[in-house]
Amino acid sequence: MTGHPTIGGGAAFLGRSLRRWRAIRRCKQTHAAELLNVSQATVSRWENGSRTPDPDERAAITRLLAARLDAPADRQLARLVERSTLPLHLVCDLTHALLACSAPRARQFHRDVGEVIGTSLWPCASEEIVRAEARLPAIGWYDAPGLVVEAETGARPGPVIDIAASRFRWTRLQLSDGSFARLVETVCTA
Repeated sequence: MTGHPTIGGGAAFLGRSLRRWRAIRRCKQTHAAELLNVSQATVSRWENGSRTPDPDERAAITRLLAARLDAPADRQLARLVERSTLPLHLVCDLTHALLACSAPRARQFHRDVGEVIGTSLWPCASEEIVRAEARLPAIGWYDAPGLVVEAETGARPGPVIDIAASRFRWTRLQLSDGSFARLVETVCTA
């Protein structure tokens, strides 16, 4: 599994997300342009959907918008996930980088969680997870927090973690800085 065809819901999502990111920070397009090493007009075109970022620009936007657990409330969310007795983990909704993990989930990974925090779990996605991800734009996943999706997955050994056969639930959460995280819960194992 290489690359992520729909990461972040595509270019239109990145433009809307960049606009939301700027609004939360009260950041002008000119400042965002400086951070991304492009012109203000380019930022404007991304945000209004008239221009698609090239792969390097997309990578820069993704780095800028990636979820971080910097605020106290977000660190508390991570602690709640880590202390949960349920198999669950928290990932950046844009990059799928692991942000936090419960002990029951860590046991399923068969790896030290410290080695995996900050690593994208996307290369481990099963075909069922890839299909579920591809459906997210159609249901408005990238338009609002709080949406919940349930799906089935088969087992798949991966380069970072192993995926167990199960029914899973994704919940989209907005963090304090306006970025989005995804809570991944195992509803039941196969």
